[in-house]
Amino acid sequence: MKSTNELPCHPDTRRTDHADMIHGVSVPDPYRWLEAVDSPEISQWIDAQNEYTNAVLQGIQFRAQIREHMEALACFEIVGTPKQAGERVFFTLQSPDARQASLVWSPVGAEDTPITILDPEALSDDATIAIAGFEPSPSGRYLAYGLAEAGSDWQRWFVYDVEKGSLLGDALEWLKFPDPSWRKDESGFFYASVTPAEVQEMYKAPTAGRSLRFHRLGNPQSEDRIYFEQPDEPKWLFSGKVTADDRYLIIRIQRGTYRRHRLAYIDLADPALQVRNLVGTFEDMYLFLGSCGDELYFLTNRDAPLGRVIAMDLHASEPGAWREVIPESERVLQYGLFAGERFALIGLSDASSVVGIYDRNGKCLQDVALPSRGTVPLLTASSDGARIYFLYSDPAFPWQVLVHEPGANETRPMRTQQLAFDPTEYITEQHHFESQDGTRIPIFVTRKRTTAVGPETPTCLYGYGGFNSPESPTFRIHHLSWLEMGGQLAVAGIRGGGEYGRDWHQAGAKAQRPNVFADFIAAAEWLIETQRTSTSKLVIQGRSNGGLLVGACMTQRPDLFGCCLPAVGVLDMLRFHLFTVGSYWTSDYGSPDAPDMFPILLGYSPYHNVHEGTDYPPTMVTTADHDDRVYPAHSFKFAAALQHAQAGDAPVALRVDARAGHGLGKPKDKQLDEYADQWAFALTALNAKPTF
Repeated sequence: MKSTNELPCHPDTRRTDHADMIHGVSVPDPYRWLEAVDSPEISQWIDAQNEYTNAVLQGIQFRAQIREHMEALACFEIVGTPKQAGERVFFTLQSPDARQASLVWSPVGAEDTPITILDPEALSDDATIAIAGFEPSPSGRYLAYGLAEAGSDWQRWFVYDVEKGSLLGDALEWLKFPDPSWRKDESGFFYASVTPAEVQEMYKAPTAGRSLRFHRLGNPQSEDRIYFEQPDEPKWLFSGKVTADDRYLIIRIQRGTYRRHRLAYIDLADPALQVRNLVGTFEDMYLFLGSCGDELYFLTNRDAPLGRVIAMDLHASEPGAWREVIPESERVLQYGLFAGERFALIGLSDASSVVGIYDRNGKCLQDVALPSRGTVPLLTASSDGARIYFLYSDPAFPWQVLVHEPGANETRPMRTQQLAFDPTEYITEQHHFESQDGTRIPIFVTRKRTTAVGPETPTCLYGYGGFNSPESPTFRIHHLSWLEMGGQLAVAGIRGGGEYGRDWHQAGAKAQRPNVFADFIAAAEWLIETQRTSTSKLVIQGRSNGGLLVGACMTQRPDLFGCCLPAVGVLDMLRFHLFTVGSYWTSDYGSPDAPDMFPILLGYSPYHNVHEGTDYPPTMVTTADHDDRVYPAHSFKFAAALQHAQAGDAPVALRVDARAGHGLGKPKDKQLDEYADQWAFALTALNAKPTF
C-alpha cells in the first residue's frame, strides 16, 4: 500500500482540551464534539473523510474487479426462516438480482411458487427500506409485518389481510424489537413498545419506556392497552408470548442484553389480568418452548450451565417442584420449541450446530442430519409439529431453509439454490490453541483446496467474543469472496461468546472481558507460530462488538497485524451507555459509572488507548450515518484519534455509508460496495492481489 506520503493528507480533525473527571481521574476527550453527528461541521467532516478514503481506494487497480467478482458470487436467492400458520407458509425471499428481500407466502408444499405480499424496493428509490420482521396470525389469515428505513432500529408495523390481499388500516409507529404474539381468535396481538423519540434525537437518544401492550385490530395505536411495564426500571427488556391454547401470556424479563431472566404470566381468562411471578430474580436463562395445559416448558441453564429442559406447573411453580424433561448433556442448548408433542432443540457440539428431536418425556427420537459442520441459528414449526423449518449454513454453503419431517425422519431443502460456485472446492478444519492463561480455544480455518498455506498466505482472522453469541461455522458472502481471492479465513471461538455455555460467556464478560482480547491475540500468534500466515499477511476483522475486539487488540498489539478492519464498533467504553440502546450493554460490559468497572473499561477502551507516536497498521474504520445501534460517533472519534496519533506511513481511513445503519436491512449493492472496499484496502495493505 502506498505510504501516507504518497497519498493525499487525511482531514485535519479539530481537537479540543475537553476532559471529564471520572472517579477522580481526569480523562481527556479531545473529539467530544464529534458526538453531535448531525451538525453541519460534522457533515462537512464526514464528506472530507469519505473523500480521503476514496482517494486511498481509487489507486487500487483491482478494486472494481473485486466488486464485480463478488457480485457474481452473490447471484443466488436468499430465503429467511419461514413461519407456518394454518396451511400457509410465510417467508422472506430475495431473488439473485434484488437489492432487498420481499415478503411472500405460499400454500404448504408449494413454496416454489410464492405469492408476493410486499416488495420493499418499490417503497424507495435507493432500496433502503427493508422488512424488519413479520408474524402471521394463527390461521394465516393476517400477517403483521415491520419496516425499517435507512438501517435504523426504529420500525413501523402494519397488518395485511392475506385472504383479501390488502392492507388493513392498522399502523404502529416508533417500535424497537416489538416481538409480536397473536391471540388465537386473531383479534389482535401483544407487542413490546418504547417511548417515542424526539425526531431530532431519534438516532441518538437512549431507548427507554418499554411496555407490553395489546393491539386490537381496527383500533388506533393510542388505544392499545398496557398489560405490563416497569417505568422505574429503564434497562429492563421484556416480551410476551401467548400459549398455543390462548390461555396464558408468558412474560420474560431481562436487564439489558445479559441472558438472566425473570418470568411472569397473565391468565388471559382472568378479568383482573393480574401479573403473577414465576421466577422473581435475575439469576438464570429461561427460554419458553411451549405448553401443555398448565404445564410450561422452558430451556434453562439453572443448575445446568450447558442447558436443560424443565416443566413448570403453574399450580406448583417453585423450583423444587419443577420436573426435568431433558437433562444437561455435553451439548450446549441454545434454542428450541415444543409443538405436536415433540421438542426440537438446537445445540452446539464443540462449537458446531446440532439439532435434536425429543418426545414429550425427553427421549431423543432422532438427530437431524445436517449437510456438514455448520450453523443452525433458528427454527420454527407447524402447530402440529409435522414440519420443522430451520436455517442452515456453513462457510462454503449459503443460508438455506431445510424442512424436517420428524414422522418420516426426512430432511430436504425448502427451495433449491443455484450457485455460481462449487461449495466442495473449500475445506474447513477445526483446531484448538491455548490462550495466555492456558484456556483451550476453538478456531475454524477455511480455505480453497487449491490455496497453498504458509507464511505468505493472506489470512483474515475474524471474531466477536460477546453477548453469549457463538461463532460456529457460518456463511458470509464477503468471507467467501476472500477465499476466492486466495485468502484464508480463521474464525476464533473466543471467550465471551456462547460456544461452551454460560461459563464460557461469563469468562469474557464485565471484569473478565480482557480475556476476550487475550484470546484473539493468542489466535493471531497461533496462526503465525504454526506458519499458516505471518504478521505482514494478517488482517483482523470484526463488526459491532467485534469492532470493539479489533479496536482493543490493535491498540494493545499494533505490531501483530498487517491490517485492521473495525466495523460499526463500540470504541468509546466510557460513553457507550449514553446513546441509543447502549445502556442495555452494561449487563455484558459493566458500567463506567461503577468505580470497580471504570479502570477495567478505561484499560481497554480503544479510543482511550490510542497513543501518539505509535506505528499503527493500515486501518479502515467503517460505520454508517444512521447507525442507531452503535452510535457512529464511536467510529468518528476512534478514527480521528488514530489519524492524529499515527507515527508510521500506513493510512488510517474512515468510510461512512449514507442512509445506512448497523447492517440489518442494508441493500445488497451497498453491502457489496462496502465489502469490496474493505478487501481492496486489506489486500493492498498486505501487499497481495486477488488470484481469481
